[in-house]
Amino acid sequence: MAGLTAMEKKLAEYKCNTNEAIQLKLVRFPEDLEDDNTAFNPEYSHQVFGDDEVAFGYQGLKILLYYIAGNLSTLFRIKYTSKVNEKFDCVEADDVESKIREIIPPGFCTNTDDFVSLLEKEVNFKPFGTLLHTYSVHNVEAGEDITYQIYKADMTCPGFRDYHERLQTFLMWFIETASFIDVDDERWNYFLVFEKYNKDGATLFATVGYMTVYNYYVYPDKTRPRVSQMLILPPFQGEGHGAQLLETVHRYYMSSPTVLDITAEDPSENYVKLRDFVLVKLCQNLPCFSPEKLMQGFSQEMVTEAQQKLKINKQHTRRVYEILRLRATDMGDTEQSRSYRLDVKRRLIGPYKKKQRELAKMRRCLRPEELTNQLNQIDLNMQHEQLEESFQQLVSDYRRVLERLAQA
Repeated sequence: MAGLTAMEKKLAEYKCNTNEAIQLKLVRFPEDLEDDNTAFNPEYSHQVFGDDEVAFGYQGLKILLYYIAGNLSTLFRIKYTSKVNEKFDCVEADDVESKIREIIPPGFCTNTDDFVSLLEKEVNFKPFGTLLHTYSVHNVEAGEDITYQIYKADMTCPGFRDYHERLQTFLMWFIETASFIDVDDERWNYFLVFEKYNKDGATLFATVGYMTVYNYYVYPDKTRPRVSQMLILPPFQGEGHGAQLLETVHRYYMSSPTVLDITAEDPSENYVKLRDFVLVKLCQNLPCFSPEKLMQGFSQEMVTEAQQKLKINKQHTRRVYEILRLRATDMGDTEQSRSYRLDVKRRLIGPYKKKQRELAKMRRCLRPEELTNQLNQIDLNMQHEQLEESFQQLVSDYRRVLERLAQA
């Protein structure tokens, strides 16, 4: 038994955390290849390496996935200091290369010289599709404003299909439940963010992030665009590009008379916060959201104006109203604070009322009645606590949106 334990300990030394082993880079200059500061790691690797996010059979494992910053031509290499089958008979290492090959498209480089040769041709790369928006962000480190552009593309753009195959590989590392889409379906729209930068006097473009949107049909003659995937690559996160992208996409669809409203597929918590900020920014100057009207309560006028002018649905409009009403409310004033709390809680209590109706049905069917009433009372107390907790969390989230809005 002791011998088995010793063997297990030795084999455990050949387990590698794949989130740490995978090194990603966006390469602009040849010197980036040797600069560890330009590397970043995945947040997830379970879709490729299993729930444990472990590769077995290696010591010092490094899985290098380097992308040319613009067209995302790829260098894929595997390094390690020791492999298990070099030390132990009848023990096989995981086939890491095959797992990676399953998600990266063919045509990648496996040696640095070929990759550098492609890097020299990067000056010929230009963004795909139609330019929708240009903006700048001040870079403190560089001491200058950097220009970014957002484009709308589709699969008819020459070269875009191959580029998208390379781009979507990032989803596996940064979106927990990511999957690749059917690019042959013409109802997909693609929105891309690029940074403009200079290299040897020439203007080049680096990929920053992207969004995919599916145009659902709504009877009889409308569409409902649904955001499916959105990713800003890690080196660019925290600079406001997500908000710029989402607002640009909203403005693109706002101009279409056939669009009913814009939704999102299984939005993450971070996406909801981003959407709150963008929609409040778009809505705050609409007449129906004036402070006077906000204090009168949520209205059909708000629903209609937000839907017709900004393609925002009723559920999202309600959140916008609550955020803007919080800004207009003096929470130090007892009456104003109470009025706001009751207004928001009336919306939040909906699911709890449904639960009460279900319990009422149970009470009619179950015996003894006293036990049912007791359970009902316990549930009511719990619901009041949960309701207050939900309200406080919501107000905290809303305040962060308003703080960001004040800085915008």
